[in-house]
Amino acid sequence: MKSSLNALMVQGTTSDAGKSVLVAGLCRVLYRRGVRVAPFKPQNMALNSAVTSDGGEIGRAQAVQAFAAGIEPSVHMNPVLLKPNSDTGAQIILQGKAITNMEADCYHDYKKTALHVVMDSFQHLSETYDSIMIEGAGSPAEINLRENDIANMGFAESADVPVIIVADIDRGGVFAHLYGTLALLSESEQARVIGFVINRFRGDIRLLQSGLDWLEQKTGKPVIGVLPYLHGLDIEAEDAIVATEVREGDEKLKVVVPVLSRISNHTDFDALRHHPEISFRYIRKGERLRHADLIILPGSKSTRADLAFLRAQGWDKDIMQHLRYGGKVIGICGGYQMLGQTIRDPLGIEGEPGVSQGLGILDIDTELMAQKYLTNVQGSLCFDGNNIPVKGYEIHAGYSHRRDGSRDQAIIRLQDGREDGLMDDANQVFGTYLHGIFDQTEVMQCLCQWAGSGELQTLDHVRLKEDALNRVADAIEAHLDLALLWPELPK
Repeated sequence: MKSSLNALMVQGTTSDAGKSVLVAGLCRVLYRRGVRVAPFKPQNMALNSAVTSDGGEIGRAQAVQAFAAGIEPSVHMNPVLLKPNSDTGAQIILQGKAITNMEADCYHDYKKTALHVVMDSFQHLSETYDSIMIEGAGSPAEINLRENDIANMGFAESADVPVIIVADIDRGGVFAHLYGTLALLSESEQARVIGFVINRFRGDIRLLQSGLDWLEQKTGKPVIGVLPYLHGLDIEAEDAIVATEVREGDEKLKVVVPVLSRISNHTDFDALRHHPEISFRYIRKGERLRHADLIILPGSKSTRADLAFLRAQGWDKDIMQHLRYGGKVIGICGGYQMLGQTIRDPLGIEGEPGVSQGLGILDIDTELMAQKYLTNVQGSLCFDGNNIPVKGYEIHAGYSHRRDGSRDQAIIRLQDGREDGLMDDANQVFGTYLHGIFDQTEVMQCLCQWAGSGELQTLDHVRLKEDALNRVADAIEAHLDLALLWPELPK
């Protein structure tokens, strides 16, 4: 089977083999050559999500891939999104809208229905764009998930698209991964594979050549290329928590974020992690929230359960001690709700119906409701004599109301007339529903200075993302035989 510009699917031998980044890079390559290209992932399981311009919710990786392609994200780019809310269950989001919660065994049968939604979205994109770059999920060799598959070869067979398989050599065992994955596919699926890509290679390529020759001889499939390990590359993660960025000696601000069991949208903190004058740490189970200027409580898919998890770690006591010593705290989305007085879930949106007592720091009460709030917003941050343009996105099922007589002040004025961004009377605690608030340089500078940083050097987070995507595209053009994929690709 030969590829065309119409569609190409990237599948991986494992999770985190590099599928998301490779698709983003291929989108950028085609975009730079004038091709109207769109990303597509039939089924995604992730707690990092984005709000589309058409008012829906998709995986964060597809929003990044759309950015690489120079287009606005659409719900059709990720028609099935699964957001885990327990070890065995997830919220099901179809074409951007949450429809129900479902246990894994029930969803296995439901995939036959979801396939119709997937194919509808793929058809929509195919009619709109010249080329579709498709990302698989996990590995096509997961035999227990093959029945009713819509994420990998099941989709590829239904849509009749060619496939390349990528493997991460930095993990070790790359030839076994590639050879074994191909061997576990059916005959028709093997015929659909047009080649392999080896990712994250360090060293002299000549030392790898004998292995490449063996793989091509054994499988009859070409190695399309070997991508080098790109040091310092950091593109927004689909779901995995990236390594901690700790800087000693020259930091102006120490920031810590507790890793909740259902932490969501931790890409909120990428701008902080990247800043050379900020020491940033994720605090994991068994560690303490100490030695920081700023504690940030992140979003959560299961706010009440994660609030209980936070208390079980003793982090509530750490937060109170931090405040007594004059430290600052920010809560975003679920973290904002945790800072309030109560979180009510009368409908059982996130589990058993009930009420949880919040940390009692901000004067808000939150009620979880069936209708999820999804929107991109703009407004102004009115704070410390500043009036700074701010934008972000909201993804939450809870609605928070300020208590009568509260002295807490809303400091974000949104263009739709709403208020957000509650600051406590002591000027130590700030809560907001806005994700992405640190991505804007001036807003980040203002909040970091409030937390005690002093003046920080300017860092353009959007420019860093552009540069990272262009690095990936440059590596693809230098190391992959693109003519094997697209003989008709414009120069």
